[in-house]
Amino acid sequence: MTVTHSPLLLTLGYGKRTIDAVIELLERYGVQFLVDVRSVPWSRYHPDFSHDALKGHLRAHDIAYLFLGEELGGRPNDAGCYDQNGRVDYEACRRRPAFQHGIQRLCTAWEQGQRLALLCSESRPQDCHRSKLLGVALAEEGIEVTHLDEDGTPMTQPEVMDRLLGGQLSLFDDLPSGKAARSRGQYRPVDE
Repeated sequence: MTVTHSPLLLTLGYGKRTIDAVIELLERYGVQFLVDVRSVPWSRYHPDFSHDALKGHLRAHDIAYLFLGEELGGRPNDAGCYDQNGRVDYEACRRRPAFQHGIQRLCTAWEQGQRLALLCSESRPQDCHRSKLLGVALAEEGIEVTHLDEDGTPMTQPEVMDRLLGGQLSLFDDLPSGKAARSRGQYRPVDE
């Protein structure tokens, strides 16, 4: 078990992992607090990761559990966080006072030297709001986030975003994240 006193903000998804595999990862990194950032802290297919069972497993290993899914979940219970097509708008999520409060709680814990892990269900960080929403917000606060990939490989926030963008440089870095650009001109065929 690795125990250090430097702060850590780790993220992982349980995916196909067992509860024992998740606890082993948490202990390897000396995690003191598991922060559940799922909007709904229950799993029909992986009951060990449902709220009460998960809390009990963690308690047996001296890891504290905190549910912040209402503040930091990827599917908020707020109609203002969805576009007209029903897709989550991360910029709208970030403007919510509850989201800002949740991020501030993470920042405070990190500044106090705590070792935290954010848990969701998706095993690949590029498929989850842990990187696209939370990782972006935390990076803007100056907090280094380490994402554990599905095979346990640690990745930085920039590495995950590079994977998300497919290694392509963004032509729209000046646009707020979570927003798509609209062309100002009309589409015209090339041969006109």
